[in-house]
Amino acid sequence: MINSAKPITGKPKTPMMGFAPLNPSYETGCIMDLRFTPDEIAFRDEVRAFMRAALPAPIRRKMVEARRLEKPDIVTWQRILNAKGWAVPYWPVAWGGTGWSAVKQYIFHEELQQAPAPDPLPFGVNMVGPVIIAFGSEAQKRRHLPRIANLDDWWCQGFSEPGAGSDLASLKTTARRDGDAYVVNGQKTWTTTAQYADWIFCLVRTDPAAKKQQGISFLLIDMKTPGITVRSIQTIDGGREVNEVFFDDVRVPVERTAAGTTPNSCSATSVPASPVSARRRRASGGSRRSRRWSASATSR
Repeated sequence: MINSAKPITGKPKTPMMGFAPLNPSYETGCIMDLRFTPDEIAFRDEVRAFMRAALPAPIRRKMVEARRLEKPDIVTWQRILNAKGWAVPYWPVAWGGTGWSAVKQYIFHEELQQAPAPDPLPFGVNMVGPVIIAFGSEAQKRRHLPRIANLDDWWCQGFSEPGAGSDLASLKTTARRDGDAYVVNGQKTWTTTAQYADWIFCLVRTDPAAKKQQGISFLLIDMKTPGITVRSIQTIDGGREVNEVFFDDVRVPVERTAAGTTPNSCSATSVPASPVSARRRRASGGSRRSRRWSASATSR
């Protein structure tokens, strides 16, 4: 953001050994003014005032004390944000986005951290929502996006497997076509908050004959479907927010395929991200914004 250009005075510095001389235009160059504009400052004040007024005190206290957040805490806060129109700020306006500039998105997330307030549920807002927007059918968009924004449906992520983390070529969970459905068999692991989830988005192997980096599809699976079992994993701190998810002959309608309609249409899933998400992670150091969930695992 450049608000003004100021001449640089003085003589160029002597170049260090091994480096090319500085550009002779140094003396007439410009520097950037990174200060917020009056409009951006007013926006920051609006967001800050909203956070102070709308964030329930018990939720804020848990955040300040780094205590575990319960599912109702996340749902309550996201619905407050959604009622304000701020739950999915970088989605297209047609699906509930704000139309904010990148700077205003940055300010919003900065104030979210400073409050401190929970982020909207990332599995829906940051992960599957953008995939559905980019690759989903109109029916999928109408069905899922409003419910993701208002957290009427809790989503979890089904990517990692025993022996297959970031290496999708090792994916073992299969989805065999049977008429108008896929029959899914396999296991996912380290599935965060699967015990709460209404839906899971999964990467599954739909074409076993294809090259192992291909033949992978992105399925939207209702967690109430018969054949799905969730088993908790206790972590070293005593938490149970991660789980194993087992699929035994789980039938998923073909129309619940996203990110392409054929097995060979994608070899990996590219999830559009918030333009400020990377900066926010770096700024937070990954600790202050860490979510702590209390969980009692259930079987489905």
